[in-house]
Amino acid sequence: MKGIITMDHGSGYGRTSELIESLFLASFSGTGLSDQGDSAILSIGSDHIAFTTDSFVIKPVFFPGGDIGKLAVCGTVNDLAVSGAHPRYLSCGFILEEGLPLEDLERIVASMAQTAQAGGVKIVTGDTKVVEKGSCDKLYINTAGIGTIREEYTHITNAEKVKPGDVIIINGTIAEHGLAVLSFRNSFENSIISDCTPLSGLIEKCLESGADIRFMRDATRGGIAAVLSELAVKTKTGIELFENAIPIRDEVAGLCEMLGFDPLYVANEGKVLMAVSEKEAGKVLSVLHNHPDGKNSSIMGTVTEKHPGSIVLNTSIGGRRIVDIPAGTQLPRIC
Repeated sequence: MKGIITMDHGSGYGRTSELIESLFLASFSGTGLSDQGDSAILSIGSDHIAFTTDSFVIKPVFFPGGDIGKLAVCGTVNDLAVSGAHPRYLSCGFILEEGLPLEDLERIVASMAQTAQAGGVKIVTGDTKVVEKGSCDKLYINTAGIGTIREEYTHITNAEKVKPGDVIIINGTIAEHGLAVLSFRNSFENSIISDCTPLSGLIEKCLESGADIRFMRDATRGGIAAVLSELAVKTKTGIELFENAIPIRDEVAGLCEMLGFDPLYVANEGKVLMAVSEKEAGKVLSVLHNHPDGKNSSIMGTVTEKHPGSIVLNTSIGGRRIVDIPAGTQLPRIC
């Protein structure tokens, strides 16, 4: 391959997908990566486990509603949970820059411990490396996670049971994480707080309801647009979204409009998208509305046979537009 890595390769869509498909999948063929789920689903004897890993390079490391440590735990716990798994154990690797104040590291580690307890996981192994000043931006964290998964949930990560007529449910307001980080980074005064939170408890209750949940994914880099675009392409179906049904706070929508951002592409860290059988949607919404992290849940779209591989947004003024996936990134280093 020729060329160089650019910031666009970290967008979560576009160039990221190109890099994954042309390099990583081609090089690591036959390993199960082709499912491209948030976790690998592995069988050990008669048992099934979910295994995932993630790295966090957010700037700044402290932001309204969280910090890099809370984000690292939430990100990995949520990747396991949306795969239908019960998160159990995490590893944690730190890359620390020379000169990092110890009090900052202590604050981040305490946040990780608190978040792990809230997410029902234990941090059981890890590693620490220190690099010269200027070789990284304060600190980077890598986490990996293992969870157990029941046979009846192993289809969730690969979307094989999604079909036209299913509805798309989201558990609350969008675009808050990306906007909170951007605002703090650029000293914009507002009350926007990241939605960073572990979703394991919420998702477990949805699964325990017995509802026919056919797909789940947390909408992080690339926002809800990236997740739904991947779903449409993978299942060869279309997605119809209804703008009036997409929950978003007025302040977030206003800031996006002012800055020229589309909130559909802005990162979240506490939002799960579900494809659910239409007849079971009420059961899922009932569970979500009775949980603090799901009180603003909404049916925001449907799966359709029309325009396979594409997302169409039905706007609040009665129009329709294609939701394209841009090649570049709106907000770098937000996770």
